[in-house]
Amino acid sequence: MDYEQTISTTASIDHCWAALEDVTTYPQWTASMSLVEPLDGPALRPGNRFRIRQPGLPTTVWRVSEVVPGTSFAWEAHAPGVHTIGHHRVDRLPDGTTRIRIGIRQTGPLAWLVALFIAAKTRRYVRLEAAGLKAAAEAAAVAADDGTASTGGR
Repeated sequence: MDYEQTISTTASIDHCWAALEDVTTYPQWTASMSLVEPLDGPALRPGNRFRIRQPGLPTTVWRVSEVVPGTSFAWEAHAPGVHTIGHHRVDRLPDGTTRIRIGIRQTGPLAWLVALFIAAKTRRYVRLEAAGLKAAAEAAAVAADDGTASTGGR
């Protein structure tokens, strides 16, 4: 099962990536996560694991499987009969805006059963995460323009 949300923002790709790579702050800007706890350190790098608590779902450990700095990352979680990959990508568009794409792919012999019970919630959470990332990046851009905050970006 595949779920994806694409949204555009006026925030720079650097502001988007800064918010995206700081995974422990996700609960501050998306209602789809209440806890992101680093198990191997807070850095977004292949092999690092994060315990994530989402309302109405079991707490799950996600392992970072791929990072393209400044552009994208993916992480994976395993449950009996289901393999889940979460992908996150930001792209600079020719008009100067940034496209945010966030998605989930669930495969395995029980993926259909999981989808039967939580497809609506999964779609909602993917939408919340994309909208939250947009809002966090735009807030960081405004703060940077005002000189009131550092974004941690490039």
